[in-house]
Amino acid sequence: MVAVGVVVSAVFMANLDLWIVNLALVDMGAGFGGSLAGLSWVVNAYAVTLAAVLVPAGRLGDRFGHRRVFLLGTAVFTLASAACALAPDLPVLVAARVLQAAGAAAQLPTSLALLMATVPAHRRMAVARGWSAVGAVAAVTGPVLGGLLVQASWRWVFVVNLPIGLTAWLLGRRRLPRPARRADGPMPDILGSLVLLLGVAGLTGALVQAPGWGWASPATLGLLAASVLALLGFAVRCRRHPSPIVEPHLLRIRRFASANLAVALFGTSFAIMLLSNSLWCQDVWHYPPLRTGLAMVPGPAMVPLATAASARLLRRVGPGPVAAAGGVLFAAALLWRVLLAGTTPDYARDLLPSMLVSGVGVGLALGTLIAAGATALPEGRSATGSAVINSTRQVASALGVAVLVTVLGSHPATPAGSLPGYRLAWTIGTGLAMAAAAVSLLLDRRGTARAARSGRTDEPVRAG
Repeated sequence: MVAVGVVVSAVFMANLDLWIVNLALVDMGAGFGGSLAGLSWVVNAYAVTLAAVLVPAGRLGDRFGHRRVFLLGTAVFTLASAACALAPDLPVLVAARVLQAAGAAAQLPTSLALLMATVPAHRRMAVARGWSAVGAVAAVTGPVLGGLLVQASWRWVFVVNLPIGLTAWLLGRRRLPRPARRADGPMPDILGSLVLLLGVAGLTGALVQAPGWGWASPATLGLLAASVLALLGFAVRCRRHPSPIVEPHLLRIRRFASANLAVALFGTSFAIMLLSNSLWCQDVWHYPPLRTGLAMVPGPAMVPLATAASARLLRRVGPGPVAAAGGVLFAAALLWRVLLAGTTPDYARDLLPSMLVSGVGVGLALGTLIAAGATALPEGRSATGSAVINSTRQVASALGVAVLVTVLGSHPATPAGSLPGYRLAWTIGTGLAMAAAAVSLLLDRRGTARAARSGRTDEPVRAG
């Protein structure tokens, strides 16, 4: 139980960071100055780095031992949190966030592998969903805790990580299990990871800066071209490198490929919703941080309830219909904002119903999709599988933030003037969530049945 507590606390810490940092952006802007485009890199530098480093970190865990890589990640995340808290300006804060993301990248895939190594094969889907639900618990406590901390200073949202990280590292050194490791095979493609980072960063940077630079400006077009070249180069390296970041044959596993695509669509929509709600409450309704945090609690509070309540349904119908239902509900929650949002605060009519329905949607969809993808691979690739699908989620998060910043940056920065921008962003999120629901229906229920019997669901795509 101590080992489970160590792993869960570290995962909780990494997920908590997402919610409280989003809530602190407005106060960071007041302290450092700068535009929303500049501040968005506090979120996106983390997401892009996490996306690029997750897979090689998972592969290193498979190769050198999940315990060793997990403890290293916990130490890096904790030290980087201290650097974030002490940052004298925005560039230093962004750089510290990059290091923080590298630590989280080492923690997340190895934490799931450590948990799955302690349970029999037929319980791995439940364990993977429970691991995902830890993020939901962090989401419930994060807004309120963040609101309280930001009232003192935004720097406290990073200080809170220090006691959790230090305790997890100290206990982990003594109590974490030592699963078998694979000592053979080439090292993962670290250069490919860097190429992926540059490609995603270039794409998000172009989207974020385009409203100010102009869509047809040489800077925007040049950044987009560089991003496309980097992403093409990444695809080539994945085909040719002996140990690529994303092994092409994994994407021929139908359930794994479908889960990743659905996570990409749903994650982009989720990122639009998450940041837009925080900005809406503080910039449009002028709520203080604590009130904003309290306003956002009902949605995350529904996530673990929906996740637990859907467990029996998941066993009966499989992951596809459950995740699809979550996508439809999430789309309905965003559509509610499109139709009913107004600049005059009306929480009970506007935001609260949307938050409750979106929380149920996330509880049905996100954990189910991540679990379906993570359990679609052979047992020895569990860390790699969870790393790939979480990397997809982080890329989606960066793109979602970039889309929101781009849309809002194209409209006047006043409550009334920005309302069309928010509505457009929510409309885009609605379409993405519906697309995620459609892709979720492609998930193969038979893979789940085989997972329960043998611990692996590595069925390739059949022709036709």
